[in-house]
Amino acid sequence: MATHPHTHPLDDVRHTLLLTTLHSLHDTPNFLASSVSTAARKSTASLRILILSPFFNPPPDRPSTTPESSDAQTSGGARAPGISRTAHWDDVQRLLTFVYVQATKVAQDMGNILLDVDVLLRGTAEPFHAQLVQAVEQAERVFSVLPHDTLLPALPACLEQRRAEIIPLQPDDHPLHSAPRPPPPTDPSVPAVYPVVALGGTFDHLHAGHKILLSMGAWIARDRLIVGISDDALLGKKEFKEVMEPLAVRSARTRAFLELFKPDIVHDIVAINDVYGPTGWDPNVQALVVSKETLPGAGAIHKRREEQNLPPLRTFVIDVISATEASVDAEDAAILKTAKMGSTYIRQWIVENQRRQQQQQQRSSSDAS
Repeated sequence: MATHPHTHPLDDVRHTLLLTTLHSLHDTPNFLASSVSTAARKSTASLRILILSPFFNPPPDRPSTTPESSDAQTSGGARAPGISRTAHWDDVQRLLTFVYVQATKVAQDMGNILLDVDVLLRGTAEPFHAQLVQAVEQAERVFSVLPHDTLLPALPACLEQRRAEIIPLQPDDHPLHSAPRPPPPTDPSVPAVYPVVALGGTFDHLHAGHKILLSMGAWIARDRLIVGISDDALLGKKEFKEVMEPLAVRSARTRAFLELFKPDIVHDIVAINDVYGPTGWDPNVQALVVSKETLPGAGAIHKRREEQNLPPLRTFVIDVISATEASVDAEDAAILKTAKMGSTYIRQWIVENQRRQQQQQQRSSSDAS
């Protein structure tokens, strides 16, 4: 289990930062499990997990014609070119899912359903942008955990000046999941990134599933990410609609997350009142990111673009249930598929929590009288 050198228990804090790095993308990051759980257990409002690695540096301009190894970047130094974003789609999806699930499980167990968890990927050659510096400064406690025989990359000034505060946690030794299968050879016809990527959703009470979708869209976008958010008029049949966030709030929270995750691209966040949104008319979109559940919508979009003589889109799927288990471990996939990861569960929890508070207030009023 992850431990810290302090002999006394740590008090809970509102905002926590966990620093880590990777020596491989092909392995599930089992070493992180207990440390993520510890950090989540000691956070009441937010937990930012910052993964620093040369893997996440900007990729080369042109795709390689030979199979790419995610281990090559570690030997190339902190300023080595990053990996192909598209070729390592499954690896990064698995990484994000694993980390988000560890934190979300703890939040649910503790009844802290609204704990704000962000998993952030940053290249070692990339400067820290203002939003990330602010997140570092906001953290009241900083943990770190590293794979065995791995050093933390050079830190920017905002973290270096807090180095003495960093509490090291021990990595897990035992694997929690089976190792993923080797990745397929890189397809040289697929670019490392796409200039313009699109995705859509409701994004109510932004949660881990939403953030994985948004992160993967931003991960493969070079210049612009279009996010279509369902207009209030489309949400008439949603359960517990009385606590659903209005469009302006959903849009603002989505933008805030994207500005933290990847601020150096344009975030084109638009309200949509049909399945198509800008993908139904914008010729500049090249790629579409969907979840497996919304894959039929991708089919409708492709048909519409063909009818409008628009260029076809390359579709990337967030597949948390993979037949080969190559994308996401089956155990994590099962957790992601439960209602507890969804907006409906969160809204239900909010409604039930409000009822409990009202009942407690009524009892208190009755006792006082």
